[in-house]
Amino acid sequence: MSLNLPGLLVLGIGYLSLLFLCALAVDRGWLPSRLVRHPAVYTLALGVYASAWAVYGSLEFANLYGFGYLAYYLGVAGAFLLAPVLLVPIQRMTRTHQLSSLADLFAFRFRSRWVGTLLTLISLLAVLPLLALQIQTMGHAIHRISGVGSPSLLALGFSLLIALFAMLFGARHSHLSARHDSLLAVIALESLVKLAAMLALGAVALFGVFEGPADLQTWLDGAGHVDQTRIAQLDPAQWRTLLLLFFSAAFLMPHMFHITFAETLDRRTLLQSSWALPLFLLLMALPIPLILWATQRLGIDEVGANAAYLAFNLSSSWWVDGLAFIAGLAAASGTMIIISLALSGMILNHLVLVAHPPIAQPDLYRWLRWLRRGLIAAVIVGGWLFYRLVGVRHDLSTLGLASFVGMAQCLPGMLALLYWPGANRKGMVSGLAVGLTIWLAGLWVPLLTNHPPMVFLPPGLDTLAGEPAWYSVTLVSLAANILTFILVSLATRTSAGERAAAEACSVDAVVRPMRLPLVATNGAEFKRHLARVLGEDVAQREVERALTALRLSPLDSRPYALRRLRDRIQANLSGLMGPSVAQDIVDRCLPYRHNGPSATEDIHFVESRLEAYRSRLTGLARELDGLRRYHRRTLTRLPIGLCAFGEDGELLMWNDALAELSGIEGDSVIGAHRDTLPAPWNDLLGQILAAPQDRLYKQPASLARGERYLTLHRAGLQGEQGEDGGNVILVEDHSEMKWLEDELVHAARLASIGQLATGVAHEIGNPITGISSLAQNLRYDTDDPVLLETADQIQALTDRVSKIVGSLVGFAHGGRHVTGADFAPTCMAEVTDEALHLIRLARSGEDVRYQNRCPTDQTVTGDAQRLQQVMINLLGNARDASEPGDRVIVEATPEDRYLHLTITDEGHGIDPRMRDHLFEPFTTTKPAGEGTGLGLPLVYSIIAEHDGQIEIESPPAGLASGTRIHLWLPLYPQNGEPQNSESTHEPDPDR
Repeated sequence: MSLNLPGLLVLGIGYLSLLFLCALAVDRGWLPSRLVRHPAVYTLALGVYASAWAVYGSLEFANLYGFGYLAYYLGVAGAFLLAPVLLVPIQRMTRTHQLSSLADLFAFRFRSRWVGTLLTLISLLAVLPLLALQIQTMGHAIHRISGVGSPSLLALGFSLLIALFAMLFGARHSHLSARHDSLLAVIALESLVKLAAMLALGAVALFGVFEGPADLQTWLDGAGHVDQTRIAQLDPAQWRTLLLLFFSAAFLMPHMFHITFAETLDRRTLLQSSWALPLFLLLMALPIPLILWATQRLGIDEVGANAAYLAFNLSSSWWVDGLAFIAGLAAASGTMIIISLALSGMILNHLVLVAHPPIAQPDLYRWLRWLRRGLIAAVIVGGWLFYRLVGVRHDLSTLGLASFVGMAQCLPGMLALLYWPGANRKGMVSGLAVGLTIWLAGLWVPLLTNHPPMVFLPPGLDTLAGEPAWYSVTLVSLAANILTFILVSLATRTSAGERAAAEACSVDAVVRPMRLPLVATNGAEFKRHLARVLGEDVAQREVERALTALRLSPLDSRPYALRRLRDRIQANLSGLMGPSVAQDIVDRCLPYRHNGPSATEDIHFVESRLEAYRSRLTGLARELDGLRRYHRRTLTRLPIGLCAFGEDGELLMWNDALAELSGIEGDSVIGAHRDTLPAPWNDLLGQILAAPQDRLYKQPASLARGERYLTLHRAGLQGEQGEDGGNVILVEDHSEMKWLEDELVHAARLASIGQLATGVAHEIGNPITGISSLAQNLRYDTDDPVLLETADQIQALTDRVSKIVGSLVGFAHGGRHVTGADFAPTCMAEVTDEALHLIRLARSGEDVRYQNRCPTDQTVTGDAQRLQQVMINLLGNARDASEPGDRVIVEATPEDRYLHLTITDEGHGIDPRMRDHLFEPFTTTKPAGEGTGLGLPLVYSIIAEHDGQIEIESPPAGLASGTRIHLWLPLYPQNGEPQNSESTHEPDPDR
């Protein structure tokens, strides 16, 4: 029982429905993203290389040349095994510059839209035979199984179905370089299906026709040996040539280029496919000899094109025919879909848009989308027309080899693009034209006319006269192509644009763009300039998309940021409409200004590219890059602020110390002009750059951290030949030194005032004593109550003045250093009262209420003057931290052999980050210029001299704010025993 036409229709429609369901599941998110974007899906999608040639053409080729059919699989396997040095550099270029086809890549490298047009025409001519091969196999397979209908009409119906599918799932995005997850999943599913079908056919041959491996080996050693001897064998030269053709097809064929490079996949996935794809192809290749040997065992002797369909003769069972049909359907449909997508994009970018630029289209995205859909249908219908007019007269091997030889003409240009920066478009076009002419005359024209191939054999190659046409044409065309390419490139000049593009494309070079300013000054102006060509909506979307990708603000006016934005927009437009049209639009709408300083290399851009490229550096280049990174790290982490400016005033470096000092991240200002830096840095750096001297000392600057004093040093970066290389500026924060100098001057002034006050106090003492004596004598000279009251008041006031003078003199003499031998019993209540008295004399904080709750019967061992200095410092700090109306409370309680004093305020408290550093010199919580940071270290030193302890609690336990200072001072022993306790352990600050 065999399949009839309705059965085939059900099988084919069921298979296509499965593909639709797979695409729908991916689009609707029914399948998890980690599965859809798994590297295995990408590897299976690369299996699109296994076209109908792998299912039917390989059988035909194996029937002609035996194991020569393996060249089809080994060639592409070799290309992917060389992925790190061949495919990864191409992927880097296509992803960086949004290049979605071979024509885009060549047009970008050789800086010519006509190069892209030429590559598009060559790809179209070369791929038409391969496309016709897919259509021919399906038409003949359907006709062979069903036995009804015309193969060409059946092939037309199949072609229209595939065109519809490609339009639905391959042209929904106007951006050509967008990743099509649903399409990749469908192609991966097709690869699984054709692999499973081929392995099943191999199993039918091995276990259905033969009785297993042992029976197969017996047959090969016996009756089958005769059949094998009748098969012609390729000589080694032809083997190598076939390997070269299929090697180049792995990355030059439009559908392979599209899957390998246009879909946005990472480098790691591509490297994984370098071993996974050869494994897949090995499994695809295994069933071919089994099927061939099984049909020979059955006595089926097919020749020519009929040998391609030997799998249908394995059995009379309908399901075996179904397996052979499904394998071919999966192989042909996937190849046709990707070929149509790739060619439609090339035709759109390099033929349609070059002839009709998209100037101010009302809906550019929709217009491009429908153009692509029409071109997809046109490509597939064109393939059917080629099959109908030409392919019906030729076998699959002739069609396939004609296609592969044609695309191989681009191999010299691709290798030069990667490894020869000196190549130019004149040489490439000349070599391509010579090779193309030989190919057209030798293989393509005979397809149309059915005349014998016209092979031009130069002198010395007469030995090729009797060889197959494909072999002779391949050798002669490639040799002439390469020789012409080299000679013309060496004899002609390479333009500046080509040299720049060569650096961007070369494996061993890093692009070095020039630092030029743009006419547009921010993202908003980009939109306005682009709107003249693209329309307001498209310009808005493209600029916003580029800004989002680069994480830039639309108002960012840094020249470096604007250059990055321009390059990104050009890359995005390249993916939308090809590099040639994109470059024309960007050059016209976003030009550079050339009336400024002479252009120099963009050092920051070079640094960023080297960072991205360093993993691929080897040998001396890697060592030099390590040295560069070491010096860059040294400058970046230097504990002194550092910035560098180009000769045009553009900021090239802003290190970590300067970022911390200024509060400005380097990434936000790198590439900005000096005038556009935030205040006060624009004026401050402008002063040092314009100053005749190389140093500005202690310049005041208002920063986020308060008023600071900065010292700036400038050094020129002139080259060895005296050319200007910009300036580097060091920025040192001398604020603490400035404050210390001011405090020292203030301290010296206070010391002189103190000496003066001591002398004045002594001088005041004599008249005060006289006044007091007169007031006392007055009591004995009169009995008038009014005069006696006045005398008492005079006496009280003179006593108060004497007390004030005594306190000043005592405090002035209290700075001496004392030892334990000089300590005496000291009442802390009296010391606190004296300190509060002096605090009130300052006449500041008089609206703060002070409460001295220290008991008068508790004495400590110490120096009264030194302890008074402690209390003055602590009470002064509490006063400064308090608000009007707040209280400052001093309390004291005995604890064991220590007196525990606390000074509690209701102020704003202390920052936790500062709490552990308050006893370090120059640490202060007061604003700049109001505190030296030396008071608490002095207090700590005095308390330590007294064998006491001090701790700070902020906020105090049970309070929401404020600060409490804890002091523990040794109690004065009475009768040799500690007061109030029999224990002698140290104070416990945690109590």
